Amino acid sequence: MHKIINTALQEKRYLLNEIESKNLVKSYKIPVVSTKLATSAKEAREIASKLKFPLVMKIVSNDISHKSDVGGVVLDIGNLKEVDSNYKSMMKAVKKVNKHAVIQGIAVQPMVNDGIELVIGVTTDKQFGPVLMFGLGGVFVEFMKDVSFKLIPLRKIDAKNILSEIQSKDILMGARGFPKIDLIKLQNLILNVSKFVQDNPEIEEVDLNPVIANSKEMLAVDARIVLKQ
Repeated sequence: MHKIINTALQEKRYLLNEIESKNLVKSYKIPVVSTKLATSAKEAREIASKLKFPLVMKIVSNDISHKSDVGGVVLDIGNLKEVDSNYKSMMKAVKKVNKHAVIQGIAVQPMVNDGIELVIGVTTDKQFGPVLMFGLGGVFVEFMKDVSFKLIPLRKIDAKNILSEIQSKDILMGARGFPKIDLIKLQNLILNVSKFVQDNPEIEEVDLNPVIANSKEMLAVDARIVLKQ
């Protein structure tokens, strides 16, 4: 059992925060955006000074479900002064909504928007076990529900087929001006998610959304993991 999972279960925590989730999937060669946790405005500035602007700041709290709706997510931060002011305003805004919320801090990470938004997720079916979902993210997953499913564990042929089963598969090949995705790299990413879940049966759900992909790289911008109770 992975140390992060073991610690959470010992503490009877079944929803891992973003930092924990990213560190966990990263150990399985699943690429994520470098994300650091700041527990003070000073620490946020120190972290930001070592990163390339623009940045994103997100509240880290399991007690706040829709973070963007309550001022818990700020995009396109351009300098250290904005880092400082946003840290203070975000903390204030979230506490105003839920004064009892336990806040671990604020995640600071580079802003990534050069590419196609993908979604890779895992749910656990009571009869069939873990099921992997793949599709285009953003408006595609919200309005078109353009996703495909495979049972875990996936074979190489399954990872290849799941890409061709979505309606918008031509977009992955560079249609309509979108960047052409490295499909082999994407298949390997999907296989790594499958192995990650297979090796850790304590996992109930995985949500990598969005994964930003272009012709050079793909990075999970956000990560969420739920453990079985």
